[in-house]
Amino acid sequence: ALWASVGHARAVSPAAHSVDVSVCRRRAAGAAAASAMGGKAKPTKHTSAELAKKAADALTNKGGGLAGAKDRAGGLAGHSKYKCPVCLQAAPDPKSMQMHFESKHPKEEFNIDRCSDTHAAAGGVTTSGVAVRGGIRKHHN
Repeated sequence: ALWASVGHARAVSPAAHSVDVSVCRRRAAGAAAASAMGGKAKPTKHTSAELAKKAADALTNKGGGLAGAKDRAGGLAGHSKYKCPVCLQAAPDPKSMQMHFESKHPKEEFNIDRCSDTHAAAGGVTTSGVAVRGGIRKHHN
């Protein structure tokens, strides 16, 4: 056997050596588990994934029933700000409206002042945050 040829003063059987290795592995695994859970007096820290989920839940507009669905759709005005005077196609910004005009109405002259501003018509506010979890405080007054 290899262990006998090395020239140790005391011969150790391979079976005894494998037991020692398994004991060491169990001790190392137990120490790793204890350090992951924290000690008795040490509070555990929050992971970055937990903190990111908490922030996303507080700021993401989701749920809220029928009012939440209307709110996510952009309220009365919708998310697009401008409306084409020719075909009433919506566009979120002046550049998109200009691209729409150049492709769909090439004979028309583009003027952003002719396009209606749906956000201004709705009072300047498109969403109310009905379905945002952190928007309305439900607990602790």
